[in-house]
Amino acid sequence: MADGTQVAHAWTKAEILSLFDPATGKLDRRVLSDEGIYQLELERIFARGWNFMCHESQLKGPGDYLISYIGEDQVIVVRDEEGGINVLLNTCRHRGNALCRAEQGRAKSFVCSYHGWNYALDGRLIGVPGQKTYYHDELDRSRLGLARARVENYLGFYFATLADDAPPLYDYLGDVGRTGLGMVCAHGDVEVVAGVQKNIVDCNWKIAVDNLFDWYHVPYSHVSAHTAGFFDIAAILHPKNQMVMLGEWGHAIGGPAIPREMQAQIDAMSDEQREAASRAIENSPRLRPRQATELMGPIGVRSQGHPNIFPNLWITLDGAQLCLRLPRGPSATELWWFTVVPKAAPPALKRRLVSMATHFFGPAGLLEQDDGENWSQSTRAARGVASRSLGQHLSMGLGHGEVVVGANDERFVEGLVSEHGQRWLYRAWTEWMAAHDWADLEANHSPPPAGVI
Repeated sequence: MADGTQVAHAWTKAEILSLFDPATGKLDRRVLSDEGIYQLELERIFARGWNFMCHESQLKGPGDYLISYIGEDQVIVVRDEEGGINVLLNTCRHRGNALCRAEQGRAKSFVCSYHGWNYALDGRLIGVPGQKTYYHDELDRSRLGLARARVENYLGFYFATLADDAPPLYDYLGDVGRTGLGMVCAHGDVEVVAGVQKNIVDCNWKIAVDNLFDWYHVPYSHVSAHTAGFFDIAAILHPKNQMVMLGEWGHAIGGPAIPREMQAQIDAMSDEQREAASRAIENSPRLRPRQATELMGPIGVRSQGHPNIFPNLWITLDGAQLCLRLPRGPSATELWWFTVVPKAAPPALKRRLVSMATHFFGPAGLLEQDDGENWSQSTRAARGVASRSLGQHLSMGLGHGEVVVGANDERFVEGLVSEHGQRWLYRAWTEWMAAHDWADLEANHSPPPAGVI
């Protein structure tokens, strides 16, 4: 246009399905830069899916609230007088003004600073200045409460969706999502501590998600951390002993796996023996207590990889951190890091866990700084006319893996470092983007069949 405004392309279903070819691993770089694709993601992925909001420990009493997002829809997450958690769109029904400006706090109600409309903690409109005089007592307040999202929780982690036809959260999470949250709670009840660290990286949100399945980059991108003695790459990488769990709707877990023989030895240990051995922090993920098997399943308990609950909730391999990759346009992502510790842990251990978490990931994290540079440059290259025509090639391990179906119908692939997780993510992404509603998505989505992948 003459004023320089970008006109978003209206993508057809056929065009969307052509953006990623699972048979070759070829990904069109426009998925990282196109404004029309981004707007469709807000509608068909974020507004439709279940989005992580908070952990119950962040809202301790009535009136406690925090601000979060469903895509780019800002929401108030608040505990009401009855103890329930509500997710309300942070926009007054009168003129659209934001009700809450603070990121978190405690309130008795939410009053709009524009004209004084007042809303209860459950979203009901309870006060309108001049209702009898200026509105002639004709305003129906019952129809003008704050817009609400559906809210459900699993193990104290609250999620919200704007889609009335979305499946229940438990079903949506499936074995992979429940395994990931079970990993966080493997050592008992947990709480979020040290606030939420937030920073913005100049990258598309999807590359910040698919990187968690990428163990190919570790010895190259993070060699400085290894050289500085920050961690031992050889001790965590296990390039020949990788496992990817492929869940419904695009959920996946990718990374090192505990060898079956070692897991058999751990299974024979009592909780007391595991606790004694796991006092060395670096061993804690593999020496989870016996209850972890109930929470994570026999396959999931072997995983030392990072889970992702589609679309954008990353859980670190030790379960100590959760990260939201919030979209901020095609070329920017806001990262929110939550540090989670066992409630019963001694204060000294909690401080140590927080210190380790913030030095690995987040704005002060050594690894995150490495990753952010790579993500930013890969996103930037998707904007050039010639550069974006080249595509990305996610073919590592293609045709050399085998999907195995576990006793609980889990789907997983074991073997070498690969790009199975990335291909699964983008296959699911095209299905979400091509579907007009949940019925359409459910009709055209299926888990990977057993056999070569």
